[in-house]
Amino acid sequence: MDALPPGLLALVLAALLAGGIDAVVGGGGLIQIPALFAIYPGEQAATLFGTNKCASVVGTANATWRYARRVRMPWRTILPAAFAALVFSYVGAAAVAWLPRDVVRPLVLVMLVVAAVYTLKRKDFGQVHRPAYGGRRELLFALLLGGVIGFYDGFFGPGTGSFLIFLFVRFFGFDFLHASAGAKVVNVTTNLAALAYFLPNGYVLPLVAAAMAAANVGGSMAGTWLALRYGSGLIRRIFLLVVGVLIVRFAWDTVSAH
Repeated sequence: MDALPPGLLALVLAALLAGGIDAVVGGGGLIQIPALFAIYPGEQAATLFGTNKCASVVGTANATWRYARRVRMPWRTILPAAFAALVFSYVGAAAVAWLPRDVVRPLVLVMLVVAAVYTLKRKDFGQVHRPAYGGRRELLFALLLGGVIGFYDGFFGPGTGSFLIFLFVRFFGFDFLHASAGAKVVNVTTNLAALAYFLPNGYVLPLVAAAMAAANVGGSMAGTWLALRYGSGLIRRIFLLVVGVLIVRFAWDTVSAH
């Protein structure tokens, strides 16, 4: 029997924690990706990103299923957004070839700061579920949201789940619980779009991905239980924590790039 991959226990623990955070507000990649690069510094970046996506998509799909059983899902908004995100994630990935990512980083930093300040200033933000649109207008805005988020996820990636939740709350009138549930559906589609590239090209560590996926599911079970048990208040607090971490990371990356 072959020896287990090096650092597997550490990666399993990282995936467990990431699955819990992903299930609530997203941002699990902030834990899984650095862990993978730390354990396998000589591995191709594409292989590590593919391994991360394999683990994440299983945990996120599990969270989606659990939310759908307990929350009345706003499918008329979520499904068009997910479809547009799937299509435009390919466009975003293709745009990497002609648009430098360094141009985007400061803009993302500003948007994260705006989202954090807006959420902090409005104590009632995302606490009540009052869907704002219906009919064709809802469809149009959902397609627009999905397209923008899909392009961003394909082109850049970090913070996609947090942006999704903020935009669902701000522009569609969702509370944080419904926004988090809806974000999971869109996240699954963009992850599948990425895997459609990674898997056929062999960019995955199969045993590591399988172990991390199992742990990610365990984390997502705990995360969805907490979100459903404590509702929008808890999700709002964890959302602000994750956005704060993202702000620090993007600020550091922006300063380091110069």
